Amino acid sequence: MPQYVEFSVPEPQNEDEILVKVKAVAIKHFDKGLVNGTHYASSEPRSGGKVIGGDGVCMLPNGNRVYAIGISGMLAEKATINRHRCVAIPDKLDDATAAALPNAVYGAAMALRFKGNIQSGDTVLINGATGFTGRVALQLAKYYGAGKTIVTGRDRQSLGDLLLSGADEAISVKLNDDAFLSAVHELHQKTPIQVVIDYLWGRTAEIILSAIKGHGDFTVRTRFVSVGSVTWDLINLSAASLRGTDLQLTGSGLGAWSAAQVDELFNNILPETFALAADGKLKVETLQVPIADIGSLWDLQVPGGKRLVVTV
Repeated sequence: MPQYVEFSVPEPQNEDEILVKVKAVAIKHFDKGLVNGTHYASSEPRSGGKVIGGDGVCMLPNGNRVYAIGISGMLAEKATINRHRCVAIPDKLDDATAAALPNAVYGAAMALRFKGNIQSGDTVLINGATGFTGRVALQLAKYYGAGKTIVTGRDRQSLGDLLLSGADEAISVKLNDDAFLSAVHELHQKTPIQVVIDYLWGRTAEIILSAIKGHGDFTVRTRFVSVGSVTWDLINLSAASLRGTDLQLTGSGLGAWSAAQVDELFNNILPETFALAADGKLKVETLQVPIADIGSLWDLQVPGGKRLVVTV
C-alpha cells in the first residue's frame, strides 16, 4: 500500500537526465500491477520502498510544461526524466487530462496504427471498450478513418454512452456464449471486421475468433491485436481459426514495438493527440486527488471510463 512519506530528491546521473517539478501523475492498472507484482514487467520489490509512477506532467527548469517518462518515480514533488522522452503540452490542455491521456494513447493508437494497420473504411471491433483506454480507442479509430465501429463491454449504460459518442454497434459481453457469438458473427457477415482491438482476452476473445472463422470460403484479412487481458490471460485457440481465416494475431505493448515506432509515438502521435484533446476533439474524464491522500485513495473505486490522476 503506497504511503505519503519523505524521500530524498533524486539526482540526474548523466547529461540526458534533468530534474523537474511534477504536476500530475495518472494511476493506471499498469502502475498497480507493478506495485503488486502482477504485471509481466514488474520486478522484485525494493527494500525500503520506492517512488512509483512511470510518467506524468512536469515543469522543466525553463518553465515549459511537458509530459515525460520518469527515470526516477514520478509520483513525487520532484523527479528526474530523460530530456529526449518528453512532449510539449498545449497551453489549453489541463494537467490532469495531459497526464491521463498518454497511457491510453499507448494502448489505442499504437495498436490501431502499427499492429492493426488501420485503413480508411475499415470495420473496427473494440473488445472491452467501456474502460478509459477503450473509449480513447473508439475516438481514435474514428479519427483514423474507421468506416464502422463495434464496441463490447459489460455495463449497459457505458455501452449506451459509447453509441452516443459515435460507435455504430454495441454488444454486451454479459450475453451467453451462443448469443455473443451470434451477434459478432452476424455483424461480421454484414460488414467484415478488419481490425479487432482486444482489451479483455479470455473467453470473449475465443468467441470473437470463432465468430470470424471462415468455413471453406475466402475471408477478409482480420488483424486481431491483444492489448490487455482483463478477464483472463489464457485462451483456447482452435487450429481451424488459423487455417480457416486470413488472420493476423499479434500483441501491442511493452516489448512489441520497434524503436522507430516509439520515436513516432513521441515525435508525432502524442503531440497530435494532445492537440486533439486541447481542441475538444478527443475527450477523456478524470478523477483528481491530491498526492497527500494517495495512501487512503489507492483502493478508490474509480467510476467506469475515468482515470485516477494524482495532482502534486
